[in-house]
Amino acid sequence: MAESGLQAGPPGAALERLRQVLRGSSEAQRSVAQMGLPLKMDQFLGPAALARLRAAAVLVPVLNGPEGPSILLTRRAETLRQHKGQISFPGGRRDETDTDLTAAALREAHEEVGLEPANVQVIGYLDDYPVLSGYRITPVVGQVLKPFTPVIDPGEVAETFELPLALLLAEGSFQRKMLTRDGLQLPFMELVHGGHRIWGATAGILWNLRRKLLGGDD
Repeated sequence: MAESGLQAGPPGAALERLRQVLRGSSEAQRSVAQMGLPLKMDQFLGPAALARLRAAAVLVPVLNGPEGPSILLTRRAETLRQHKGQISFPGGRRDETDTDLTAAALREAHEEVGLEPANVQVIGYLDDYPVLSGYRITPVVGQVLKPFTPVIDPGEVAETFELPLALLLAEGSFQRKMLTRDGLQLPFMELVHGGHRIWGATAGILWNLRRKLLGGDD
């Protein structure tokens, strides 16, 4: 099974696999994540609906430590108006000053956690993730080249932590759950690590990463 092979291999095996599966991905040609929405919600993923969504990008920062790769995540500040306290990637909407979505993700990561753009090597792109707040999120996967100590913006971020890639790939790491909104049952994924509940778009993006690494469904 692909999962056991990645976990049993050397620490760099998962990172090399990540490079392989994202090779050829492009900001210019991006797929939309298969979200498993109920039939009544499929209309929100049509071309016209997607075109109305505002552009946003997040950085999926991959750290390559001695025990293997991990992903840097943030817990949003409790003072924020939206999604306060939730687990997220560094990122946000694309500004007019951003040359592209990659630049937006790198800028936000620098502002939120002090990660210098020059310290990130972009590996590729995961599938775009539309959210009900009206954004189409493009996940930019980048390897952090040198060790760094996060310097958080307390107005945006309460703390940072790392999610080992091995845990992401472990059998049973995710749970499928349902959220009721406006009479509809909306599916979502959930992952718990170190007391942190990871769900919503962040878990959906991580699930997409897991599926790409393992070559399909569990």
